Amino acid sequence: MITLKGTSIYLRALEPEDLEFIYAIENNESVWEVSNTQTPYSRFLIRQYLENAHQDIYEAKQLRLAICLNDTFEAVGLIDLFDFDPKNNRAGVGIVISNETNRNSGIGSEALQLVINYSFNQLQLHQLYANIGSKNEISISLFTKFGFQKIGVKKDWNKINNQYEDEMLYQLINHN
Repeated sequence: MITLKGTSIYLRALEPEDLEFIYAIENNESVWEVSNTQTPYSRFLIRQYLENAHQDIYEAKQLRLAICLNDTFEAVGLIDLFDFDPKNNRAGVGIVISNETNRNSGIGSEALQLVINYSFNQLQLHQLYANIGSKNEISISLFTKFGFQKIGVKKDWNKINNQYEDEMLYQLINHN
């Protein structure tokens, strides 16, 4: 069974050639509010990050994978496992699709399903969690579709457009 390949997309490790793609995503101000970013990233910093991307999840405590289309091999998004905690068998998960054209096309759903399967079957994680802004209805819908449950609210957690907004914590427990 190939864990990171789906019907229309596959997930792969980052390559040095992903520099411009990652640069464009990290410097896209429209996604900064969901990634808690406020400053742009330089190509230099992203190049350094890519040089260390070979570290495995046990060493780096994170894993960032490119979401690529099966038919064109084009990278269309990123999905991350972060705050990897091997002692407690958990990690956070986050996803970004690079442009409006590819959003609401099922790519995010397929990528999340692949990461859930990988996390529970290969990494033997007990749980995944996601931090989602209370107004991010698309992400809430995506994660709840896969059984993530809201387990908490962080009141006035993020300042967006000069107003404080709640952030919710969603969790998926592996009961197998």
